[in-house]
Amino acid sequence: MTALTLALSKGRILEESLPLLARIGLDPAGDIDRLLRVPSRTPGVSLLIIRPADVPTYVEHGAADLGIVGKDVLMENGSTELYEPLDLDIAKCRLSVAAKKDAAPRDPRRRLRVATKYPEIASRHFADKGEQVEIIKLYGSMELAPLVGLADVIVDLVATGGTLRANGLVETEIICQVSSRLVVNKAALKTKNAAITALLEQIRASQRRKAA
Repeated sequence: MTALTLALSKGRILEESLPLLARIGLDPAGDIDRLLRVPSRTPGVSLLIIRPADVPTYVEHGAADLGIVGKDVLMENGSTELYEPLDLDIAKCRLSVAAKKDAAPRDPRRRLRVATKYPEIASRHFADKGEQVEIIKLYGSMELAPLVGLADVIVDLVATGGTLRANGLVETEIICQVSSRLVVNKAALKTKNAAITALLEQIRASQRRKAA
């Protein structure tokens, strides 16, 4: 088989990707808890275990031929240099706006302050509504921002909503539904077309069998 490199997102996406990879013989043949690059059980296919936000960059620049990453990361990245042939229907959640429960009315003369690690998505969402907002970039503990007065609302991923409720927040809008996607480097699809096409068909067949 033509040598391929597949970039995998650490965390929940990796956990939910492993059963799919195992069904098609691409499960790791090394210690993914310690190693960042491991072979798969299919000769010639190696796996990169990296931060979700880095997956589009690795694939776009050819360090990986393919990648598995959340739709939220792709929307924030905004790259036009990737093909997105498959929705893997895993790690499903939603991207939402949330605010303090029973928050006091905001002074309409002041811009809404939005805390998020998705500044591009948040800016586009509120701009589409004709609303100018102040974006505050955070990298974690998003739920804290409204509680301490740093922001009026947050834009973040929501799975069950349990963390929001535990911190006294409620969803006020759902921006979009999110799942994990398989992305492909455009140049690799031309130079390694047969190998990548065969892999895509294996994944599609596995999805059909699982759904049956």
